[in-house]
Amino acid sequence: MALALVHSRARSGLHAPLVTVEVHLSRGLPGFQLVGLPETSVKEAKDRVRSALINSGFEFPDHKITVNLAPADLPKEGGRFDLAIALGILHASGQLQADLSAYEFFGELALSGEIRSIVGEIPLALACKIAGHTAVFPLKNAIQAQQVPDLKVLGTEHLLQVHAFLLHHQGLPAIPAIPETQAEPYPDLADVKGQAQAKRALEIAAAGEHNLLMFGPAGTGKSMLAQRLAGILPVLTDQEALETAAIYSVAAQPRTLQQWHQRPFRQPHHSCSAVALVGGGSVPRPGEISLAHSGVLFLDEVPEFPRVVLESLRQPLESGKVFISRAARQAEFPASFQLVVALNPSPSGHHKDGRSSPEQIRRYLSRLSGPFLDRIELQVEVPLLPKGSLSQHKTEESSAVVKQRVDAARTMQWQRQGKANARLSLSELEQHCRLQPADADYFESCLTQLKLSARSYHKLLKVARTLADLAQRPHIERNDLLEALSYRSFDRLLNYLQS
Repeated sequence: MALALVHSRARSGLHAPLVTVEVHLSRGLPGFQLVGLPETSVKEAKDRVRSALINSGFEFPDHKITVNLAPADLPKEGGRFDLAIALGILHASGQLQADLSAYEFFGELALSGEIRSIVGEIPLALACKIAGHTAVFPLKNAIQAQQVPDLKVLGTEHLLQVHAFLLHHQGLPAIPAIPETQAEPYPDLADVKGQAQAKRALEIAAAGEHNLLMFGPAGTGKSMLAQRLAGILPVLTDQEALETAAIYSVAAQPRTLQQWHQRPFRQPHHSCSAVALVGGGSVPRPGEISLAHSGVLFLDEVPEFPRVVLESLRQPLESGKVFISRAARQAEFPASFQLVVALNPSPSGHHKDGRSSPEQIRRYLSRLSGPFLDRIELQVEVPLLPKGSLSQHKTEESSAVVKQRVDAARTMQWQRQGKANARLSLSELEQHCRLQPADADYFESCLTQLKLSARSYHKLLKVARTLADLAQRPHIERNDLLEALSYRSFDRLLNYLQS
């Protein structure tokens, strides 16, 4: 009898719990038994591993082989365990005399012994780094995993290469750098003619990480404005870049070197399902809100989205996380994103064109619930441009200029509280957004007239704090409160339609 232990990892959300591959050879009828809650793709490893060993010139043991993937209560999926199982069989059968305890092995085996890439290398690499182990990945995955700082990582292309390396006969291939590709530049804010108030709202949203709603007739520039928000946001920090790369790794969408510090911008179509937007599936995968983590999620023509889909955003907008529960497993994904939504004020395109009755307009706009709208701090109208605006040769402010003011405001926030204003808790709000007594009374009376909730009060207070930061002022003034209140034009439209 012989026993071998090899380390690998499963994946649950962005977590990668350790899995010990225990290979036991015993006398009895030859067979290959795989236990430890494996899914179909893992069970099929029996045939892949057998063919890979034989085709690579190794002997397949004529024993009863039992492979246990421990812990037994953790579901295992994918082909990532193939390499670890193959090395365990070689070690247990005496064909590999080496110490495997310092390594973790990942890779799917082809029938020829070649090692194919897997999904989710960044979370696996982070877990290996924390454990102090050396990660052995397929070469394609190792290219991405090497971006994790202070990680000991190796890349391989064939089972024979790993065998020779562990016996100290030869080294593994050098890991190439991530290929450089031309990063697609963000569109420039200078392309948008006019719409000064909407541009101001966009700047405030970028400076404080606030959510934004834009409404107006078709063709006024709402989508153009939304697509330019990511270009005026600060670049991703190293930690944010690593979190974003981990999410895209699990979604099998690896980020290039040029994208590493770029803010994500996601624009799903209104036909997408709740699972596509929030995440899910039998094996939970991140949805659009997680792919927009640390970036922008833009929902154009938002009333066209099914109401149940929009309501599913309420909890992630507050917590910055999404919890996915299935019968067999649960997963948690980060989802701290800026929401930007755009809509026409009526089903015909404009609430003043006479083609829709007030009742039709109310029914159309009622697709957006009050609790959903409560979570959007800034509401701005994007009206039709005055005649002659498009033909004027006026130089508009560029994204680079706006970004300088945004960066200065964000720096002020990080020095004061260590986070963006939109992420302030209630206790932090009391500390950093304190108003003069007269201003506080005036602000509350305005909110009462607008019939806004306590959540709206707190969110507008955060907007006023951002306005003060953009002006580089240490305290909130009444003008900041008045400007924050001016960005509730959609509420005023709804009140007008209901009167």
